[in-house]
Amino acid sequence: MVELMRRLAAVAITLALVLAAVLPAVAQSAIDFGEPQASGAFGETISFQTSFHSETEPQRVELLTVRPGGDEQRVDTASVERTGPDTWRAAVFKGGHVVPNTTYQYRFRVISDDGAVLGPVSTHRVIDERLEWQRLDGDDVTVWWHRGDQGFAERALEIAEAAMSVAAELLGVEDIDPIDFFIYSDSKEFRAAMGPGTRENVGGQAHPQIRTLFGLIEPRQVRSGWVEELVTHELAHLVFDEAVRNPYGYPPRWLNEGLAVYLAKGYDSGDRAQVEGAAGSGTIIPLEGLGGQFPTRPGRFGLAYAESVSAIDYLVETHGEERLVELITSFAQGTSLDEAFIAATGEDFTAFDDAWLASLGADRPEPYGPRPGEPGPVPDAWASPAAALLG
Repeated sequence: MVELMRRLAAVAITLALVLAAVLPAVAQSAIDFGEPQASGAFGETISFQTSFHSETEPQRVELLTVRPGGDEQRVDTASVERTGPDTWRAAVFKGGHVVPNTTYQYRFRVISDDGAVLGPVSTHRVIDERLEWQRLDGDDVTVWWHRGDQGFAERALEIAEAAMSVAAELLGVEDIDPIDFFIYSDSKEFRAAMGPGTRENVGGQAHPQIRTLFGLIEPRQVRSGWVEELVTHELAHLVFDEAVRNPYGYPPRWLNEGLAVYLAKGYDSGDRAQVEGAAGSGTIIPLEGLGGQFPTRPGRFGLAYAESVSAIDYLVETHGEERLVELITSFAQGTSLDEAFIAATGEDFTAFDDAWLASLGADRPEPYGPRPGEPGPVPDAWASPAAALLG
């Protein structure tokens, strides 16, 4: 826990600059703040509090928080109580699920008749205190584990560092932000940490915003091949995020997941059989339908991953791996999907989607979902001469 607190001190320096950029300029006033405080571990209500001196009663007090991975701030109205003739205490309490290792960057703002005054900046990291964590540092990855010996952690770190190196070299990412890798060895604790709705077949999650990878790995499993596949897959997401990060938009999910599967195990026979079966039966999902959340039904969920790596494999076989890299990294400049595909392959996304389907011998299926209704009758008044003149 001491090491985590040291990290917070390092973050605070950068944080002051970030919050200064995103928070509005304020008027000066005779308000003196004490140091803000926050408390609350994973699974607990998080409380934020500050005390301040003001000769006049504030109109309101607000808590301003910035979450990792974004510059946008959230504003919450604080409850305020008088603690003396000219002293006050403000507090905000936050509930709900928060993934462990999330760091809140926060400060308070007092609104009075004289204007708005910002208090000092601080941070609060949400720690999963249910478990006794041990730590092992690597060059780019820090492994946190609670069960197993040093050899277990060293093997996990070895897998993670190798996976990071492969993905970073492929995508040309040179300066990788440090990553925390939390290894849970208890299914119940892992699923509680990941939050409600986590599917039973999920063994790992990558959270790029907080530069954190979570894995469900028992010590006896660390030598098995699927662990290397799991870690490589999830770390590929973190490197992918580093390579495409921009303020305008994000690439389609099939491209992200497809690359992760491609690096973790390639387009293997199992995925190939799924895709060929769907193509033959007319149940294929066009890539257009895999840009956002994947289907939740078990069969369709697995097919979505298989199709994603199939599309990556087709792109590499047709245009070369360097074009795949060019496609992915172009998103960092804020290019649109069509612009990225035209630059990398010479054709827009729809043309690529059609070509991939054709390579499988599949016809594009009719889309599901709501469709525009037929236009209704035009009111007589709209066809009047007056309406024509107004038009």
